Amino acid sequence: MKASSIARSQPQRGVTLIELLVGIVIGLLTVAVAMGALMVSRGVTGTVSDSSMLQQQAAYAFRVIGQQLRQAGSLRLNLASQKSEGADIDMSDPVAFETKATDFDPAVNTISGMDSPGTNEYKLTLGYRNYKEPVYTSTNAASMLRDCLGQSPNDNLIQSRFSLNSTNNELRCVGASGNPQPIIQNVANFQVRYLLQTSASSGSPQISYVDAATVASAWPQVVGVEICLVLYGNEAIDMPDNTTYLDCDNTTSVTMNTLAAPRTRRAHMVFRNIYQLRSQGLTTVS
Repeated sequence: MKASSIARSQPQRGVTLIELLVGIVIGLLTVAVAMGALMVSRGVTGTVSDSSMLQQQAAYAFRVIGQQLRQAGSLRLNLASQKSEGADIDMSDPVAFETKATDFDPAVNTISGMDSPGTNEYKLTLGYRNYKEPVYTSTNAASMLRDCLGQSPNDNLIQSRFSLNSTNNELRCVGASGNPQPIIQNVANFQVRYLLQTSASSGSPQISYVDAATVASAWPQVVGVEICLVLYGNEAIDMPDNTTYLDCDNTTSVTMNTLAAPRTRRAHMVFRNIYQLRSQGLTTVS
């Protein structure tokens, strides 16, 4: 009799309970490590994003304020000082800066400020002469000058007024419309110091950093302005206890862990910039 080949089914073998538990533990450890790496990566990404956002905010604010500061006190250059308004201009005509104009006196309207402004008051006020000039694409003269909000008034004074809205933590500006508009958000502090020149008549001028109260009525002697901004981010950071930064005065230490919302455990960055004011040949007496 032929031996018939009978296929015998091999018995199936599974894993033991211990092997199953080991596999589950390894899988859970892998997931835990991946989640930890993801959270760290998210935290780093949030911090980098916050830092980038704060630097962009500060750059924009300094550009807006700086544009007004660089023009503060500027006057019209009359290209035909001995001719009437609207007359044709020749290359041989003498030119001269105005000394003042209706609604604008550079000794009064160039710059002013307050250390602790109240309601409807402003930390920093800047002004300069508004005038019309020929425009290449038009037969009508037009003003090309703008305030901090891009507005151009109809009178001879362009004025920009800056203040901090501590309720919404916004740096605001008021232009020709009279309505305050936010420039940037997440502003914890906005401070202004003035570079006051004294002893100019003695031939040995001295420049010192002072506040608005010290300037008093000597605004024509202010030759520069320092702007300080403290901005904070949006992402909560797991920071060590008693993490601090120095405020605008360079002496006050602020603990970020104990700040009130929305600044609690947020990154804070301090930005400074100094601007030189124009001199239109005005004589100041110290």
